[in-house]
Parts: sequence; C-alpha cells; structure tokens
Amino acid sequence: MKTLSYRKALAFDDVLLRPLYSDIGTRSEVDLDSSLDDRWGLTLPIIASPMDTVTESSMATAMADIGAMAVIHRYLSIKEQSDQVAEVSEYFTNCNCAGTKPVAAAIGITGDYKVRARMLYEHGARVFCIDAAHGHHKGMKNAIEYIREEYGKDVHIMAGNVATPEAYMDLISWGADSVRVGIGGGSICTTRIKTGHGIPTLQSILECAPVAKTTGVKLIADGGIKSSGDIVKALAAGADFVMVGSLLAGTDKTPGDILEDATEGKYKSYRGMASYEAQKDFKGASRHIEGVASVVQYKGTTSQVVERLAAGIRSGLSYSGARDIKELYETSEMFVQSSSSTTESSAHILLRK
Repeated sequence: MKTLSYRKALAFDDVLLRPLYSDIGTRSEVDLDSSLDDRWGLTLPIIASPMDTVTESSMATAMADIGAMAVIHRYLSIKEQSDQVAEVSEYFTNCNCAGTKPVAAAIGITGDYKVRARMLYEHGARVFCIDAAHGHHKGMKNAIEYIREEYGKDVHIMAGNVATPEAYMDLISWGADSVRVGIGGGSICTTRIKTGHGIPTLQSILECAPVAKTTGVKLIADGGIKSSGDIVKALAAGADFVMVGSLLAGTDKTPGDILEDATEGKYKSYRGMASYEAQKDFKGASRHIEGVASVVQYKGTTSQVVERLAAGIRSGLSYSGARDIKELYETSEMFVQSSSSTTESSAHILLRK
C-alpha cells in the first residue's frame, strides 16, 4: 500500500527571519564574498541563469564586472555558443582578469554535448553547467563522469537541477563541484503542474544544506526567488549562491530588443527553456512542454538591478547581525509565518480597495 508523507514543505513566503542583535555600524561592513571553488570566488553570490532571454555574452561580462557571474545558455548552435564563450574569454583577457574569472557555459546530457563541451573548452569555458530539468538521472551521471574524465580538475562542474539530499549526494559521487537545487519553482516553469513532481525550493535548500556543508560542494539555489529578501532566506537556509532568471529579465544586458507599445510601455521577452516557443526555436518542435513565454517590463541597466539586490542582501544580513554569508547561516533564526503574516509582510496598502 502506498504511504504518504505529511511533512510540511516550506516555500520562501512561508518563512521569515527573526531580527537579532546587531553591532554592524554600516552595511558596507557586510561581506558577500562566496567562493565557487579554490580558484574562483565572487564578491556577490548571484549567478544569472542559462536562459536564452537572460544570458549571452553581454550578460556574462556585465555580471563579472560587478562581482557576480552568468552562465551562457545552450540553446544556440555549437558555433554560436562557442563564439559567445570566446568573446567573454577575450574580454577577461583584455581586462587583465583572465584566470580569476571563469567563463561559464551550459551543456546538456544528450545529443551533441561531448562535441559542444570540446568546442566550448577550446574557446575558453572552464565552468561547465550540466543543465537538466531532472538532474537525478542516468544521463546526468554519464555526462558528469565524461566531463570529469575528459577535462579533469581543469574545469568546474556545476550540475543539476535536483531537489533532494539523496540526489545531491549522488551528483557529488559522480563528480560535481557544485549543485543547483530547485525543481519546478521558476516563475515561468510549469513542471509541478504538468508532472505533479517537485519540492518548494526553500525546503530543498534546507534538506540539502547539511550535505553541502559537510562535503564542501557548493549549493546553488535555483527557482522561486522573487526578491532580495528571498535571496537572504536562501542564504540563511544554507545556499552558497542563488541563480536567478526573472530578477534579471528585462534588463539592458539580456538578449533581445527593447520593445515598446502604448499598452505595455517598454518591455522585453522572457520565457522558460521548456516553453513551446523556446523548444520550437531550438528543436523545431517538442511535445514535452514544461514552461511558458511572457514579457516583462524593461527594468533599466543590469548593474543597477544587481546593485539594488546587493543592497537588500547586505541589509538582510545586518538584521541578523551577520557580517558574512557563513555567519548568517550559523546564527540566523527562521520561523514559519501565518497567511495573515504573509499579507502583513507585503506592502499591504496596495491591497486596500
């Protein structure tokens, strides 16, 4: 007989962090450094998602300039993606930061991924984001083991997505250096609706964080993050980095033109990589649709948006009296809030009629 688990699974809106005593004089004292591995560290724990309406070469260089990171998406021909990687690699060389900032690119787990990986490596990629909607899969195992055998420790393997500690452990045992955690939480993702599977991203972070802290394999929270406050909650729960798409969508460095009409004003396209539109453009057609396409208001420059996020994160750490991400994880206190508290937490004057 099938047994059911009645454990409560928590999403970002279900929790708040308790304000704690702080002796932080100014938020500039808060250090947001987070290392990807022994070679590469970021001064901001933010990674732009490998989506075709979020990250190409312009986003990768812009994020690197402000201490963050971006992963060039794989919904391009091998030549197109390799050219993007080469462009970023050349930029890093010319700014005298080659070797300190890695060029990151996504690959899949089927089809041409071996040829793609070789071309990306030859053009300068040193972080391979092995990208699968369901990362706890035999194909992921094969891809990780192939990349590790072929390129050794010269590359960093970022793998995912997964949602459980068992999956996290398996990806580590297969050779991953960092793991993306979150299934079905993206703003343009319909996986949970279409498949009935998924775990709220915060819950996955809470469950996977002990594995990450014990092994030293970095946890990248991916999906469901709507604000700087959600980023603070993710870091407090145990994430080392957050990967974001919708928060950066519509900024100047995302692919695509700025469009304008009388109704929408200025806007840009934003779509899930499992949407019909993305699948049709890349594959010609697909019956496996687990995302939607939409538009978002134009938000201005990427740097301004990220700077505002960083300011919110620093402020969040200061409310827990934490000077860095490690201290936030160790000292912050999280509690479940009621639905009334969730409403009170919003700018609820906007809800009045």
